[in-house]
Amino acid sequence: MTADHANFDPSSKAPAGRPGDCPSDGTRSTDDRPPQLPRPAVGRLSLYFRELHRLKESGTSTINSRQLGQLVNVSAAVLRRDLSAIGTTGRRGVGYSVDTLIQRIGEVLGSSQNWEVVLIGVGSLGDALLRYRGFSRLGFELTAAFDIDSSRIGTTIGGIKVRHAQEMESALKDRPPNLAILAIPAETAAEVANQLVALGVSGLLNFAPVTLKLSPRVAVVNVDLASELQRLAFAVQSVQ
Repeated sequence: MTADHANFDPSSKAPAGRPGDCPSDGTRSTDDRPPQLPRPAVGRLSLYFRELHRLKESGTSTINSRQLGQLVNVSAAVLRRDLSAIGTTGRRGVGYSVDTLIQRIGEVLGSSQNWEVVLIGVGSLGDALLRYRGFSRLGFELTAAFDIDSSRIGTTIGGIKVRHAQEMESALKDRPPNLAILAIPAETAAEVANQLVALGVSGLLNFAPVTLKLSPRVAVVNVDLASELQRLAFAVQSVQ
């Protein structure tokens, strides 16, 4: 894959100059602890969460499994199984409370708490991420961005001032963020990831096309755009 990430080398010289209770509407949340779920189920929960917010904004208060499933292209049986796995059931003849599903799915996905996120690499991809306004609604706050490109350093994008990579440790050591996004080339991703983990970052969203070997106590989600295009190409062939 041709990387769309900013060139990034942390050794480069800087230029001069961080469950709620279930209501009595028939929808029950039986376990406040985040359950262990397979990755596909987590992905579907995220889709439900997004669609439920749209339903709430349109004034919808209840919905059944068939209706919600149709909105996200998931069968009613799979949807009910996913919701049951997080301890939530609907009321026969009524369905699910939209508010309660938003609350419970948000708890499971971590969107009911605030997460500080830093961005490493402000190329085209990083620039787009800084400008995206949808993170805050889900509990994610981009608090800092770092790069080595002199044309980027000192600029403000999406309300965040881009700082030089060499400032990363001093800027984050006293209040390390929960999460970090790596939008940098593969050759520097491992070094930067280790630096972030040493600072106390506990989760990485990795856009670099490389497998990071980190402590099992650190969560990593890899997003390889080339691999996703391969999956898409396979899916297209399978439906033709």
